[in-house]
Amino acid sequence: MSVMSSMMRGARLLRSSAPLLTWPQSRRLASKQVKGQRKEQKKPKVDKQEVEIRQGMTAAALAAAMNRDFDHVVEALLNTPADLDSLRPDSVLEDSCIKEAVIRSGMKFRWAKLGESQERPNRDAQRRPPADPALLVSRPPVVTIMGHVDHGKTTLLDSLRKSQLVATEAGGTTQHIGAFLVQLPTGERITFLDTPGHAAFSSMRARGAHATDIVVLVVAADDGVMNQTVESIQHAKNAKVPIIVAVNKCDKPQADPQRVKQELLAHGVVCEEFGGDVQAIHISALKGDNLQALAEATVALAEVLELKADPGGPVEAVLIESRTDKGKGPVTTVIVQRGTLRRGCVLVAGCCWAKVRFLFDENGCAVLEAAPSAVVQVVGWKELPSAGETVLEVESEQRAREVVEWRSHQAEQHKLLGEQSAIELKQQRHLEEYRREREPLAHLSWRQRRAALYRADKIRFSMRPSERTECDEPGLPLVIKGDVDGSVKTLLNILDGYDAQDECRLDVIHFGVGDVSENDVNMAATFGGSVYGFNVAASRGVTQLAARRGVALHLHRVIYQLVEQLRHELSSKLPPQRRCSTVGEATVLAIFTVSVGKKEVLVAGCRVQKGQLDRRLKFRLIRGRDTVWEGSVLALKHHKDDVATAKAGMECGVSVDGEVDFSAGDVIECFEEQEVPRVTSWDPGF
Repeated sequence: MSVMSSMMRGARLLRSSAPLLTWPQSRRLASKQVKGQRKEQKKPKVDKQEVEIRQGMTAAALAAAMNRDFDHVVEALLNTPADLDSLRPDSVLEDSCIKEAVIRSGMKFRWAKLGESQERPNRDAQRRPPADPALLVSRPPVVTIMGHVDHGKTTLLDSLRKSQLVATEAGGTTQHIGAFLVQLPTGERITFLDTPGHAAFSSMRARGAHATDIVVLVVAADDGVMNQTVESIQHAKNAKVPIIVAVNKCDKPQADPQRVKQELLAHGVVCEEFGGDVQAIHISALKGDNLQALAEATVALAEVLELKADPGGPVEAVLIESRTDKGKGPVTTVIVQRGTLRRGCVLVAGCCWAKVRFLFDENGCAVLEAAPSAVVQVVGWKELPSAGETVLEVESEQRAREVVEWRSHQAEQHKLLGEQSAIELKQQRHLEEYRREREPLAHLSWRQRRAALYRADKIRFSMRPSERTECDEPGLPLVIKGDVDGSVKTLLNILDGYDAQDECRLDVIHFGVGDVSENDVNMAATFGGSVYGFNVAASRGVTQLAARRGVALHLHRVIYQLVEQLRHELSSKLPPQRRCSTVGEATVLAIFTVSVGKKEVLVAGCRVQKGQLDRRLKFRLIRGRDTVWEGSVLALKHHKDDVATAKAGMECGVSVDGEVDFSAGDVIECFEEQEVPRVTSWDPGF
């Protein structure tokens, strides 16, 4: 026993000595060693390569941006919607494919900013510096005839050039800007511009004023100064052009030229007899009276102005009007300001260029060249330029393409800047709205805030209408076609003043120069709109297509008739307006109860004061100035007989459906609801 007990004591001593003291320490050291090993095994963070991407990148451009070859881009686009069979280095990739290729390559992307684009050298064509005075020669003056509608501007021009333009104009009013070279009996040559006087053609009058040397302001002696007269004076002042006043229609009995000149004083036009420097000539354009004096005054003022130009060097001209001719293609009317325009010249106007094939005068006769102040029609344009552009001659077709490409690039950049500004503004508004929505939840915890946002989003999305639901608001999409560019611009300017978008949306989905085509009809049918044409035609096939597809085709030759048709169609899109008209009135005299079966009905005994009460119409109960009840009546009786109507002076009993508290002295009014067509509130101003 003693041996066994000694052995047990020895074992306890072994267990209770060093191992009991060192085990916790070794465990602690081991754990520290493991943590240290884990820290050593953690991978360092690797910065991904950043690739700058942009819209419309080609596969080769993307490979160059990633510093890879074309095959790498193809491998990165495997198992994506991209068509790899037709993929070439110059193939343009979609935005989703560009981002997917960058991500699969282990890189990150960022969109290129517009401001970081490389500056392109200026390749635009510029006007020449002023010519040497020794090279200048005299040129005919350019005179613009301006004034109010129907004051006799075109009749005056007809009398000067012995033509009959008025007979060829739709509605008897000028609706285009015309340019003519007139040779006076004395031998002087004058280039005349005839501008429309209608209120709709303000842009044409402004264009004519800036392309002229002298303005002849035509004012009717029997009508006086009108709205477009004042506007023409303002255009002439803005262009800093001298004015000659032609007081027309002096042969009429009610003519009062003195009153006209006094009215002009209020607008800053001071005639010579009042101490000013503006010549005023009394004429009769219809009878040809005193036209020689007007021509002499124009020639004298031109001599004072000393109008000269350089006939040599590259051509500079101003584009008055442009149109599309079926046999000639794009045709423009220009006034040469400098140089001599010949066949074969390469011209640039806006974003269009031309190699001149033919030159025609105002009578349609071919000419070989056009000197300064001459008016010619130019054939050979690749595209139709806009009216009012400056026409410049360049050295070659390659140079013309460079100029057009640079101008198109500048226009695109300007458009992108505008779109970027709109996007940034929208983002700013969205951020402000987001902060405004989150501000009331700032005091909540994140769990409470999350729950509140979930409830708000759930309510908002449940109330959001379906995206497939069609818009119930009335609208009218339009396709606009005109015979010349100036007419189209005039129509667009009129539509820019449309201020009834809250009543009916008006959208111009397409506009152009030329006759109405099948594409115009198909586009209008796609959007459910109408086609409006000014001084254009539609072939039989186009008319039949429009009838089959249910597209309204409106062709007009007079502009105010077109605008009136448009107002009528806009009014037809508006929902009808409900109007209540009173048919009769009755005064409640007494109230009594009548038994109908087992039910007691309250009856108002009345006397009809005016009109008649019709049982089929609606009634309202008026007490003082308040409407107490409105609805239909159950019965209308005269004595004990049911009647359909009760006329003035008759006594009747009226019972209604529901509990209505009648009182003696109340007025029962019978009224009829009618649907009246609404008229658009848009007023184009003429």
